Amino acid sequence: MVIKMVDKTIPTKDERAVDVYDTMRDNLIRTVDEFAKAQPQYSQSISNLQLDYIQTTKNMIQSAFSAQKQLANTLNVPSVPYGEVFTRQSNEVTNNAIRSVGINNQLTINALDAARENLKIYNRTVDTLTDFSTNITKAWTTFYTQQQQQFAQQQQQFAQQQQQFTRQ
Repeated sequence: MVIKMVDKTIPTKDERAVDVYDTMRDNLIRTVDEFAKAQPQYSQSISNLQLDYIQTTKNMIQSAFSAQKQLANTLNVPSVPYGEVFTRQSNEVTNNAIRSVGINNQLTINALDAARENLKIYNRTVDTLTDFSTNITKAWTTFYTQQQQQFAQQQQQFAQQQQQFTRQ
């Protein structure tokens, strides 16, 4: 039986911290990716439901008015007085409603586009702040390291001076 010796170095505290941050980041990204995988299915299901609802509404309107018209013909109900006025006003109200819906749809689309643009701006801001924070951290780390080195040199010089002083 041969035993293989594997050289395993023990990770430093800094390496373990980096591993934890990397693991957390990767796990959160994987979770978001799983949500993103389902998004097209949700969108398609919602779109299909909306189309089915629209078709059902049209069918209901067709059926209701067809039944009323048939009933009126069967009972020999006379035509509606002021039919032309009612038809014209109904057309005007319908046209106004359709224009309002169009304006509302455009406003909604504009709001969604603005929200999307704001997300892009937010993303760029986060990237910029991250770069800024990283640069500040690097600057302070460099300053701190230089100060530590300078302090260590001063201690060495002081120790050497003390040794020379004690020799004399």
